[in-house]
This record gives sequence, structure tokens and C-alpha cells, in this order.
Amino acid sequence: MAESARERLGETDAPVEDQVAQAFDRIVDEGAQRLHRSWREVLTTGLAGGLEVATGVVAMLAVYAETGSHLLAGLAFGIGFVALLLAKSELFTEGFLVPVTAVVAGRAGLGQLGRLWAGTLIANLIGGWLVMWLVVHAIPELGATAIESGRAFVEAPLDLRSVCLALLAGAFITLMTRMQHGADSEAGKLAAAVAGAFLLAGLVLFHSVLDSLVLFGALHAGAPYGYGDWLAWFWYTTLFNVVGGLLVVTSLRLVRSKELIERERAAAS
Repeated sequence: MAESARERLGETDAPVEDQVAQAFDRIVDEGAQRLHRSWREVLTTGLAGGLEVATGVVAMLAVYAETGSHLLAGLAFGIGFVALLLAKSELFTEGFLVPVTAVVAGRAGLGQLGRLWAGTLIANLIGGWLVMWLVVHAIPELGATAIESGRAFVEAPLDLRSVCLALLAGAFITLMTRMQHGADSEAGKLAAAVAGAFLLAGLVLFHSVLDSLVLFGALHAGAPYGYGDWLAWFWYTTLFNVVGGLLVVTSLRLVRSKELIERERAAAS
């Protein structure tokens, strides 16, 4: 059996370093497993992720319709991230730390990372689109709320504020992923999911998948804007989500784990 990064470093008397190495091992192992999935596995996992996060979007819209409070709606959206966590599905934006670390550690290639990102993103959107169609036709009153909420995205100009909202969304969800992998209990992972959901939805940050589902609900309900308006917002939001996740959180994590990565690459080769 391959020895862990902690064992290779010989760190048996430094609790903090032990915890960091253990978390690193979990991240690399999980990232390698995700990156070696087949196309079928990538697409089905991403499709399930879109379906599950839509539960949070529905709860968010319902609470916002009743209270007019984005903060309370953000707490309700936690249902979506809890569903993702317990069902072992994933969002595109959860792929900025774990798979990237596995690639840097030499356990997979960039082509596999590109397949995971593209397949998960497309499947997330398809799954979410389908669920939001059902929601708008089952609970029509949520359609009006989705239309109102969607205006914040399609009417936002591509300026510094919009860029910062997308950067923060990418950074916060990547931080949530890091917190979940650093937690030793299910309660800790659930707390990280609720905290991440509150930051993303409660502060109305620009998140490529979450907010696309809101816009899909609005479009199904006959919004006065179209898919072209969604795409005009979606492309830069996705780009800066990636930048925020990679540069603000993942890069710092990789620098901290430099020695672990070097030893992992040596072991992999």
C-alpha cells in the first residue's frame, strides 16, 4: 500500500502538519478518482448535481418571495449544497481545488481536468434547466420571483463590481470545498455547506451555475430577456469564477503544500 504524504515526510510529532498532510492526501486521492472517471460517469454525476442544487434554488426563491430578504433566502439555499454533499454529486465550481491539486501532484493530466470541467458544467446546466422547467410549471408564482431576481444578472454591466462579484463567488465556493475536506466530521462538512450557500446566495454573488438556474426559471416563466442575455452574463461569470477559485484559494493552498506536492510527484513518477 502506498504510504501517505504525511508518512513520507516523517511528521509524527507535529499535529498541525499532520492534519495538513492528511487533508492533502484526501484531496489528491479524491481528485485522482474524479479525474479518471469515464465520460458517462462525469456527465451523470454532473447531471445529478444540477438536479440537486436546483432544490436549493427552489427553496431560495420560495423564501425570497415570502420575505423579500436575500439573507434569509441564502440560508434556505443551503438545502442545495447539503443535497450535493450527502448525495456525493458535484458542481462545476467545486472542481477548482480537488482535481487541480491532483493534476499538480502528477496523478492526472490537463486533458482529464478539461473533460471534468466541461462535462460537469454542461451536465449541471442541463439538469438545472430541466428542474426549473418543472418548478415553474408546478409552482407558477415562483416564476415571477425568478424574473425579478434574474434582472440583477442580465442587467449588470461588465464592470469592476460584476468582476468582483464573480471572483468572490469562485473564491468562496472553493474555500467551502477546502473547509469540507479539512473537516473531520459530517457536522463540520454540513456547516461549511450552509456557510458557503449563505455567502453565495445571501450576498447575491455571481455564480455561473446557481444563478443560471434562476435565469432558466425566469426564461421558462416568460421573462422579458432571452438566452442571449443569459450568455452575455454567463461567459464572464464563468471565467471569473474560475479565476477566483484558482488564484485566490487554490494557488495559496498549493504554495502551502509545495513540499507535499513535490514528494507526491516523485512518488507518482
